Amino acid sequence: MSDSTEALLELIDTNFRTYRENSIVRGRILEVKSQHVVVDIGYKSEGAIPVSEFEDEEFEVGDEVEVLLERLENDEGMVVLSKEKAAHKQNWDKIVKVFNDGGLVKGKVKSVVKGGLMVNVGVEAFLPGSQIDIIPPKDLNEYVGNVYEFKIVKINDERKNVVLSRREVIEAERAEQRARFLETVKAGDHVEGLVKNITDFGAFIDLQGMDGLLHITDMSWGRINHPSEMLVIGQPVSVIILDVDREKERVSLGLKQLQDNPWENIESKFPVGTKVKGQVTKLVPYGAFVEVEPGVEGLIHVSELSWTKRITRPSDVLAVDQEVEAVVLAINTEEQKISLGVRQLDPNPWDEIESRYPIGSNIKGEIRNLTAYGAFVELEDGIDGMIHVSDLSWTRKINHPSEVLKKGEEVEALVIDIDKTNQRISLGIKQLDGDPWSEIDTKFKVGDVVKGTVAKIASFGAFIQLQDDIDGLVHISQLSEDHVAKVKDVLKVGDEVEARVIKVDKIERRIGLSIKAADYSEDQLLKETQAFEALRPSADLVGLEHAFNLAQEEYRPGESGPEGEAAEAAPEEEDEES
Repeated sequence: MSDSTEALLELIDTNFRTYRENSIVRGRILEVKSQHVVVDIGYKSEGAIPVSEFEDEEFEVGDEVEVLLERLENDEGMVVLSKEKAAHKQNWDKIVKVFNDGGLVKGKVKSVVKGGLMVNVGVEAFLPGSQIDIIPPKDLNEYVGNVYEFKIVKINDERKNVVLSRREVIEAERAEQRARFLETVKAGDHVEGLVKNITDFGAFIDLQGMDGLLHITDMSWGRINHPSEMLVIGQPVSVIILDVDREKERVSLGLKQLQDNPWENIESKFPVGTKVKGQVTKLVPYGAFVEVEPGVEGLIHVSELSWTKRITRPSDVLAVDQEVEAVVLAINTEEQKISLGVRQLDPNPWDEIESRYPIGSNIKGEIRNLTAYGAFVELEDGIDGMIHVSDLSWTRKINHPSEVLKKGEEVEALVIDIDKTNQRISLGIKQLDGDPWSEIDTKFKVGDVVKGTVAKIASFGAFIQLQDDIDGLVHISQLSEDHVAKVKDVLKVGDEVEARVIKVDKIERRIGLSIKAADYSEDQLLKETQAFEALRPSADLVGLEHAFNLAQEEYRPGESGPEGEAAEAAPEEEDEES
């Protein structure tokens, strides 16, 4: 084709070309000025495009460029063109096509904005912070300047807004990786991964797009309180596949299984009865855990800390990280438990207790504690004997040991019984002397006139302390020839009285007295004794044991005894007396 023919065709094309605003046309650079580039699109006038729209590429006079025809004519009669807007329109059309096709688009992160990042994918697009990665990023600035692939999740054609997601791209890639991983992996395989997340019950490990669970019980053969003691997020870790559930897409991992199980042949390494040394790793209310070798812990129960001392909390005698020596008491290989004892390092003092404190021997000791039912006497460090309240006196009814003993006081007592199984020693003070009731009939005979002091008052009578601390009971009917409504109207504690013995019961350990019969003749006394015998034993004349239980007591503030309930057994009589 000749030059003249080409010129003719170009003239025809120019004359018959249709120019529409907002369309992309081709033009030729005619001139390059300092601020503008003049472009001819074959229209009746040229257009001037700012040089800044050509900054990202090289150009010269004569080059062809695609531009957007914004207006056919401005106020100066020139066509209005834009190279940048032409590129934007072309890119927008591509973005829309990618969005409709469900494809991916590459883009460069430009800057950090509120709520996410701005990305250049040919047009400006917004990447929300939640769509940047699977794991929420700590610093968005580390993404600026990087090029990534994105999925277009939303387009607004009117506003020319584009929303991207990198997270969906990553999740899709991980889904493919996870499928490949599940197809090839099997139990027993060794795999590498990164710690993705840590919880109270374990850690999730990222394995080529697959999350595997490393449970806390599979981290170490020893005791750990929290997975964070061994792992940190982002840490590379080698693990072994324990189980694969392809249907549920779950993988169980193990870390301790990469090491030999220290519990194998544990009974041969630590036979029962052998001494071991270890470090206290944890203290709990019921005992202390001691690591005897890496991955192997034993428990010293609080009851195995001492033969004699009453230790309520292990922390009173042990501390975490303390080195201790102990004796192996038992091993349970199935449950991976070792029972240890510290007290077994020393002889049990209760094994020879009978030779050190023979029954019938006298001892001396300090009152360590007083209770409602007796007094504890320290025989040696950690070993006490107990004097029951009933073993304090042959003759006096003592409601609380504080009536005759004080804490810190040194006392002498007799060993009356030893219970090695329950580690108890029974002591008695009254056993140091003979029982005065064994010879009571030689000291008191019916008809004797005796003198004594009112010790206690009850609704039914008064107790008179006689010689040798023996008490006699004056029944209310024996107080006076006249009718007595209330004992306290006639007597009060501490009064000196003279009375006649009208009853001596050696078996029941009771002496009946009569004040009104002090001057009776023998015949009168006989009649009074017979009348006294006729009283109902269950109510009017009870045994001294029961009578004292019903007697009005003078307790110290805050004190009570096992007889307190019995003292309330006759509330009606007490009300009458008061």
